[in-house]
Amino acid sequence: MTTSVGWGVNWPVMKMLLQEWPPLLARGSAGVTAALGIGVLAAMRGEPIAVPVRVVPRLLAAAFVNVFAWMGFSTLSLLWLGAGEAALLVYTMPIWAMIFAWPLLGARPDAAGVAALVLGFAGIAVLLGSQGIAVGMQKMPGVLLTLSAAVLFAFGTVVWRTPLPLAPLASVAWQVGLGCLPMLAYGIAVEPSPRATSASGWLAMAYMTIVPMGVCYLSWFAALRRVAPQMASMTTLLVPVVGVLAASIALGEPLGAVQWMALALTLGGVALALRRPA
Repeated sequence: MTTSVGWGVNWPVMKMLLQEWPPLLARGSAGVTAALGIGVLAAMRGEPIAVPVRVVPRLLAAAFVNVFAWMGFSTLSLLWLGAGEAALLVYTMPIWAMIFAWPLLGARPDAAGVAALVLGFAGIAVLLGSQGIAVGMQKMPGVLLTLSAAVLFAFGTVVWRTPLPLAPLASVAWQVGLGCLPMLAYGIAVEPSPRATSASGWLAMAYMTIVPMGVCYLSWFAALRRVAPQMASMTTLLVPVVGVLAASIALGEPLGAVQWMALALTLGGVALALRRPA
């Protein structure tokens, strides 16, 4: 519950922060800071930090799909999409994972899997179709970025099914740090400097650094040690719900019958995809 609420609230927080900070500089700064903090915590707990040479290629691949693409692309998408729209689209990754599992693992979708695909894509169609073709085309870069983040994350989940052979906190610290460092470097070198950051901007930056990239990751791995991964994954269905509601309250984004229908269809598809046997 802590993870789902923290990640869900982060969507409107990021949207507000982008009014003062460029996207990759904001996300990269928060991520590198969080990675250093988690690394220090891992060292204090006596976890080994060193990465065996044989693990480096897979660690870099995991950092790319799990952090750089997942966090970077989804953050950039907020330049075109509302926070609720982005949260709903990016959490279609279990549906994409089911699609990849067919050719890569031979896990052919059953009736429930087909229903999951139909519901998921129907929800996307309702969300985008309700805004008209012109508005949809204006938002297309954001749509492509969010779906790319979901597809790449799902691909990595299917291809690298077993966890990295690293201690839990060290694994998170390395992945977040390596994934966010290129964002920070690009933001410093290319993006404009942040505007005069307000008190609310600093609070948003502090929240993004401490809660979603720190507390939520720690609680997520704590949950995985106590319950089955599939059961833990079901709780992530709350993330887009919290994101949509928080964006409506904090940013005044639309929340009507169309949004509720898109949310119900997409989450119905995701729920069916998550309930299928591993």
